[in-house]
Amino acid sequence: MGVPPLRLSVLVDEPPASSGSFVLYWMTSARRLEHNFALDRAVEWAAELKQPLVILEALRVGYAWASDRFHRFVIDGMREHAAALAGGPVHYYPYVEERAGAGKGLVAALSQKASVVVADEWPCFFLPRAVAAAARRSPARFEMVDASGLLPLRAADRCFTMAMHFRGWLKKNLLPHLAALPDPQPLAALAGKRRPLPALTAIQERWPVASEALLSGEALSTLPIDHRVGVVGTPGGRTEARARLDRFLAQGLKRYADGRNDPDVQVSSALSAHLHFGHIGTHEIAAELWGRAGPGRLFKESEERWGLSKNAAEYFDQLVVWRELGLNFCHHRRAYDRYESLPDWAQTTLERHAKDPRPALYDLETLEAARTHDPIWNAAQRQLMGEGIIHNHLRMLWGKKVLEWSERPQDALAILIHLNNKYAIDGRDPNSYSGIFWTFGRYDRPWPERPVYGMVRSMSSERAAKKLDLDAYVRRWAGGQRDLFG
Repeated sequence: MGVPPLRLSVLVDEPPASSGSFVLYWMTSARRLEHNFALDRAVEWAAELKQPLVILEALRVGYAWASDRFHRFVIDGMREHAAALAGGPVHYYPYVEERAGAGKGLVAALSQKASVVVADEWPCFFLPRAVAAAARRSPARFEMVDASGLLPLRAADRCFTMAMHFRGWLKKNLLPHLAALPDPQPLAALAGKRRPLPALTAIQERWPVASEALLSGEALSTLPIDHRVGVVGTPGGRTEARARLDRFLAQGLKRYADGRNDPDVQVSSALSAHLHFGHIGTHEIAAELWGRAGPGRLFKESEERWGLSKNAAEYFDQLVVWRELGLNFCHHRRAYDRYESLPDWAQTTLERHAKDPRPALYDLETLEAARTHDPIWNAAQRQLMGEGIIHNHLRMLWGKKVLEWSERPQDALAILIHLNNKYAIDGRDPNSYSGIFWTFGRYDRPWPERPVYGMVRSMSSERAAKKLDLDAYVRRWAGGQRDLFG
């Protein structure tokens, strides 16, 4: 079978169950039907065993920070999948939990009737625990496939703590892993081969297929999730992800290197949320950057620029180096979200300055309501609440100021994780944790010592106002608070 061995983990090492009547693909993080190694593996098993393929895509309500915002984004993708797979060779099972705990046992029940179970691998949030628990209850062969990024999670045998070191390692080690790419259209192998599925009546009676009202988003108000964090204007799903990629390639990429730090110039791909939920994969995006030359041109023309143009190289660096640095950390360090995971030097210097006078102190309630003295920070917080994003450069400042305004760095960390994971569509992601912890020194080096920050890099709203033209941004988001420090 064609999935690279480093991407495949066998959690229940048994032959395909002779009593099984289908192959089950449990779609949890790679929520897409294209460029997906896990789906490749499930299709291979279905073809080899000559059995139907069932794709289970489920959405629970009991996860931390569950809200209309995240539910609607995921459901947008589920609705597209239901339409795309209707009447085709694959049996699609969308399930939306309607009360906390109602979905418990569904994967186990399907595993009892499956020959093989294939699940996504993702190193963050509750998903590693959920997959491990499901494997323990499965009598069928249970495999986990890593479709997270260009680099398999197990390709690096250590946790990298500096981007420059990881970048250098990638330049020497990434290219061989690009010899095996996921199938752009894996379901084409099953075209015209829809096999009848044995009745799952008892299972579907207990765990009913999501209704049209749920898949349309009309029934969100009936679910026990946080309705105060409302839906934003960013749709989820494959169609929107591909449209954003096409728009970025046509318009934003040519200005990316020089414009990406300007919040009033939209040159980013705006794909972080779609990458987080797996509605698009890194392989598809990278293939567009490589163009017809293919991945073999990487590192050949210029070590400095990955063999790409200046703008494409800048974006590739964000897409692969920084994104996969976060995946690497979460894979190797299960305490990725704990204060104790910070470098020793950062913990030492922050502790040394823990009692330094703060220029201001704000509690979570004040910060969440964007009621600080700083109009730039308030604008960034309001953008987060209103759009589910913060412009990347201002996100760094947003984090640094909370460190400056909190009694203890541990308090600042808890506040940032809560605000980010509650409002950011791409929150609860390795890349999000990278950004939050960078505030406290992860992936960075010691800097000249300053009050409060110690040797952790500081950032200033005053300097940001002088460096960037933020008038329009603040007018848009600061709710009338427009004094940019003179």
